[in-house]
Amino acid sequence: MKELTVRAELANLDEVLGFVEEELEGIGCSMKLITQIQIAVEEIFVNIASYAYTNSDLDPNDQNAIIRLDFEEEEKLITVEFTDRGVPYDPLKKPDPDITLSAEERQIGGLGIFMVKKSMDDMTYRYEDDKNILTLKKHVD
Repeated sequence: MKELTVRAELANLDEVLGFVEEELEGIGCSMKLITQIQIAVEEIFVNIASYAYTNSDLDPNDQNAIIRLDFEEEEKLITVEFTDRGVPYDPLKKPDPDITLSAEERQIGGLGIFMVKKSMDDMTYRYEDDKNILTLKKHVD
């Protein structure tokens, strides 16, 4: 499993996306799959950077996000795990937006997480040892 630790701030998004792209290219993923996973990674990282530490007492130097990427060759399964020490938040508990409504009628927020849920094969959340741990899984075609 490869790992990257960065400060949870938007300025580090390019580093996160570069890490993910490099690892996925290294295992031979198609550009379509790389793009799909990067969109999900961007959504999750931006949410962590924007909201995880807004009301935190942690020293700014401890306001990190850890991104782990693993590939199980036998199962052809990519796992991307995000860990942060921010406020507990389970994005899976947020109800999916009603996409049958027009953009004007829909409530603000939630569309990004909905897109991640729809584009990944599995998405789980747990809060453990004072950490949010969100795991995305995607099978390689």
